[in-house]
Amino acid sequence: MRLQLSLLLVVLAFSLHAQKITVFDADSRMPLPGVAIYNPGKTTSAVTNFDGEADISAFAKAETLIFSEVAHRELRLTKAQIASYGYSVFLKADEQALSEVVLSVSKFAQNKREVPQKTIGLSPEDILLANPQTSADLLESSGQVYVQKSQLGGGSPLIRGFSTNRLLITLDGVRFNTAIFRGGNVQNVISIDPLTIARTEVLLGPGSVVYGSDAVGGVMNFYTQKPRFSFEEGTAFEVNTLARYATANQEKTGHVDFNAGTKEWGFLTSVSYSDFEDLRMGSHGPDDYLRRQYAARINGEDVVLNNDDPEVQIPTGFQQLHLMQKVRYMPSSIWDFNLGLHYSTTSDYPRYDRLTRTQDGVLRSAEWYYGPQNWFMGNLQINKKGFGLLYDRMQLTAAYQLFEESRNDRDFGDVLLFETDEQVDAYSLGLDFTRDFRNKSNKLYYGLEYVYNRVSSNGQQTNILNGNRMPGASRYPDGSSWQSMAAYASGQFKLSRKLNLQGGLRYNHILLDADFSESPFYDFPFDEANISTGNLTGSLGVAWQVNNTLAWKLNLSTAFRAPNIDDVGKIFDSEPGAVVVPNPDLKAEYAYNGDLGVLLNFEDVVQLDVAFFYTRLSDALVRRDFVLDGQTQIEYQGELSTVQAIQNTAQAEVYGLEAGMSIQFTEHWQLNSQLNITEGFEEQDNGDTAPLRHAAPLFGNTHLTWKRKAWKLDAFAEYNGQFSFDELAPSQQNNAFLYASDANGNPYAPRWYTLNLAAQYEWSPSLTLTTALENITDQRYRPYSSGISAPGRNLIVAIKYSL
Repeated sequence: MRLQLSLLLVVLAFSLHAQKITVFDADSRMPLPGVAIYNPGKTTSAVTNFDGEADISAFAKAETLIFSEVAHRELRLTKAQIASYGYSVFLKADEQALSEVVLSVSKFAQNKREVPQKTIGLSPEDILLANPQTSADLLESSGQVYVQKSQLGGGSPLIRGFSTNRLLITLDGVRFNTAIFRGGNVQNVISIDPLTIARTEVLLGPGSVVYGSDAVGGVMNFYTQKPRFSFEEGTAFEVNTLARYATANQEKTGHVDFNAGTKEWGFLTSVSYSDFEDLRMGSHGPDDYLRRQYAARINGEDVVLNNDDPEVQIPTGFQQLHLMQKVRYMPSSIWDFNLGLHYSTTSDYPRYDRLTRTQDGVLRSAEWYYGPQNWFMGNLQINKKGFGLLYDRMQLTAAYQLFEESRNDRDFGDVLLFETDEQVDAYSLGLDFTRDFRNKSNKLYYGLEYVYNRVSSNGQQTNILNGNRMPGASRYPDGSSWQSMAAYASGQFKLSRKLNLQGGLRYNHILLDADFSESPFYDFPFDEANISTGNLTGSLGVAWQVNNTLAWKLNLSTAFRAPNIDDVGKIFDSEPGAVVVPNPDLKAEYAYNGDLGVLLNFEDVVQLDVAFFYTRLSDALVRRDFVLDGQTQIEYQGELSTVQAIQNTAQAEVYGLEAGMSIQFTEHWQLNSQLNITEGFEEQDNGDTAPLRHAAPLFGNTHLTWKRKAWKLDAFAEYNGQFSFDELAPSQQNNAFLYASDANGNPYAPRWYTLNLAAQYEWSPSLTLTTALENITDQRYRPYSSGISAPGRNLIVAIKYSL
């Protein structure tokens, strides 16, 4: 008995003496390995292990302990404070340091310097200062993503000469692209609320190894805010509100989010509402962009009205609502459950570029508008820390999405309103793993993915005089489906302290089924389309940190885009006098890409980042003239139209460079500049080459920022090069209504620039004021391929209040 008591006293004494603590990330509540702990004199130190644990018994009782980790803010605590917190320490993320961490390349956190692919990131601080009205505007503010707009309720990103269905969008790890993402401009990105984004990452170049089909030109990853926990007894509450007003389109935006957290549960509710009126363009620029006349219906008759203020683009206004609900449960450091519910809807919104078209000198359309763009997503994500040979981290993502959209158009003077309604039910299931080897120097990433899309499509015609409705041609074959099944594996290997290698492979199998036999409006020479195709992609790259000044990155990769329902089964008017019809004989297009990047860092004062890229696209899916059952023309919506179809008939090449510069003049003054040059060519039917439609002109921005205490000032310029008539793609040469006219009367895209000033003042930790004056010189311009002119001089005022 005495021996047992002695042993118990020894164990208790050792336990009290050991004073083991655990260090966690304050947001994720995951243990933090590799945290350095030391006293001010650095005479005593400790480092947390893989489980975030460390022994602090060597520190004196009255000493202050300093906690330091590369991606988190430094924290100083006394031993007494640590004891009062139950020997658990929570470090907050350092936003500046987080810019050195990327998730997009493997779906798990990696050091940006060790990744061979080029990525860019935008933090909540960047978003708050930029004041984007939509997520498309948020991407544009990066200076490396070009955005085209056909209407105010839009925004179609262009990256490295590719756009729409050759770029992939993800939200919280879930594929956003659907089976009806088209080759034309896509505005679905505006369904993502920029006021709920915690971080945005853009992967420049192919990402098919991890993300599959469509990730040809790049991947845009949006990560929304997560619920926050309380690290004290009881429930902690937090409320954030934002109000914003902009003069160019009389924007009125309101946002509120509410967070309630306990030690294991977190709840986050977010609501955003925006009201946009008609957009005003600038005063100095081509008169071709002015809106001199517009169509209206008065006393049961279509009439043309003169615009009293031609700088106001009538009609362009719309409203938008975003809702988000998140629930997070973390019973231990091993399990982390996240449920996200998202909903976005718009009012009807005009397709402005279609409303400006003329035919024989008069307006072609009396009405052309999209119905409400509705989107819902339910996303369950489960993260687990492993303890075996198979994985160290596991992530299961199961999601359901519902997309609804419609198109409504009526010719001037006609009584028939044509309408098509589309709905996509999108299911996805992903399982991703990571495994560390050799003291975490080497990592293995692998996973499985399944995606299923079902497309519902209906058409109708409405007589606006008597309200009679008749069935009409649908845009897609109703009930068609698209499936993707994939497995991938990639690895990151530290060959030496300065040299990292990363490579991987993915096999993807695509199934597409579409039935045309039920269409009463068209007699196609086929009844169905059934595609079953397998696609293998790979990547291999190195990141070489030669020394503190010089670093190189080289990456070789392939990517693919499998035909979707839009490619195979669409029926629509692509341009005046042309109609696109289905084509069941399609196969995947493949891209072969090379990147070479060099980074120069001179004492963290001057930094240069230059990347060269080249991509070759084989069997490119493009729209070309087509013969349907021996016919080159058919009647569509009362008009004899040239038959076209999506076909594997082209080869395309795109190449260019991205150059960035940063100069830290002083602690408070910094200059950042970005320049992008892209050249692209596409093979034509006769073997000649023509400019690639989605290769943007030279563009970039330059920011001079000043930060001191509560103040931030940003004086910046945005600029864009010119495309002459000969530099426009053939499809754009035929769309003169989008462009200005040169001296010969041919369409061209003029160069433009804007000068801008933004300021932010943190009145208190709870109150932040942001204001901006954009396009100070009131330039009138249109970004390349856009059908709507950009805002003129624009004053933005925003107030954010937290409690």
